[in-house]
Amino acid sequence: MKDKIGDERNSSSQPQKMIIQIVGAVAIAHLLNDLIQAVLPAIYPMLKANFALSFAQVGLISFVYQITGSLLQPWIGLYTDKYPKPYLLPIGAAVTLCGVLLLAFSPSFMVLLLASALIGVGSATFHPEASRVARLASGGRFGTAQSTFQVGGNTGTAIGPLLAALIIVPFGQHAVAWLVAFSLLAIWILSKVSQWSIEHAKTQMASKISVGMHKLHGRELIMAIGTICVLMFAKFTYIASISNYFTFYLIHKFHVSLATAQLHLFAFLAAVAVGTFAGGPIGDKIGRKAVIWVSFVGMAPFALLMPYADLFWTTVLSIIAGLVLSSAFAAMVVYAQEAVPGRVGMISGLMFGLMFGVSGIAAAGLGYLADINGIEWVFKLCSFLPLLGVAAVFLPKNRAVSKL
Repeated sequence: MKDKIGDERNSSSQPQKMIIQIVGAVAIAHLLNDLIQAVLPAIYPMLKANFALSFAQVGLISFVYQITGSLLQPWIGLYTDKYPKPYLLPIGAAVTLCGVLLLAFSPSFMVLLLASALIGVGSATFHPEASRVARLASGGRFGTAQSTFQVGGNTGTAIGPLLAALIIVPFGQHAVAWLVAFSLLAIWILSKVSQWSIEHAKTQMASKISVGMHKLHGRELIMAIGTICVLMFAKFTYIASISNYFTFYLIHKFHVSLATAQLHLFAFLAAVAVGTFAGGPIGDKIGRKAVIWVSFVGMAPFALLMPYADLFWTTVLSIIAGLVLSSAFAAMVVYAQEAVPGRVGMISGLMFGLMFGVSGIAAAGLGYLADINGIEWVFKLCSFLPLLGVAAVFLPKNRAVSKL
């Protein structure tokens, strides 16, 4: 038995290959999870008309499902760091399924809020544990695995508005029930992933014991996490302005149809997916800090120009901005994981929780500002957000070498 344990420790110290099947499985599950989430903002114009909602009420719907997810995710991650619960993955997908059914047949604004909350809870149970699985299966290519996992979500976010335009908007609110099929597929995939996690638990623990760690402490750690929070605020407030209100902006300024506006939104979100996928491998090669710095500074000119462009250039600039800015997310997540090794679930929950929380608060706040000042004024204001990326100069050099 001792020899076997020794062999496991020795093998864990050798370079390992990424387990593509597992990383791919959680990426597909992430696609399905975020596709369902993306349908909700994509049908806001329809819900606004059906229930006679104000922009503030539309923002409140986003606030409820995103703030629910953001508050729960760090705590779920912290708990599962100590007490692994791999079957939370399919359970979370089942909760999302319940939210989908309520959304499809909601008779009132209050039920819409309840459906949004359930979708938020489902995501809160999914992200920390799925991000942990992606890291465990990375074979040391943490950025690549994280970006692959995240690009699944971004792809789902991009497909959501397209699906809404093709299926839900033409047939009405009840057509949301078609999303049940995606929920059931996610439950099946995540059940298989949970089984893999259980079967490999002992090997993963042996690997964890054998790897040396270097983490940030004290002032450096506070500086690192604080800076990441500022960058997350800038990134996801800007993303929220596009994902929640781009369709309204295009319809108001350029008088396009809802279906056409959805296609423009799809182009932006598809660019976000491509940028996310590219950011992880680049970060593995040149470093997380460099990717973070370039992504914010590089997209700022395009964001600043977009409110003053015509329809064609608005779309082109939004695609470039989404492509460049999105490359930072995987780098930020892995940077934070390496700064606090051994707390992958908590840090993943914190990062995704910040994403949900900032997005939710921003959606509600921007909706309120749009009611008062107009949707074009909001987009001009948000164009300055990428300038906060200069905060990346305060990120300490992270030399963490943890495998888990």
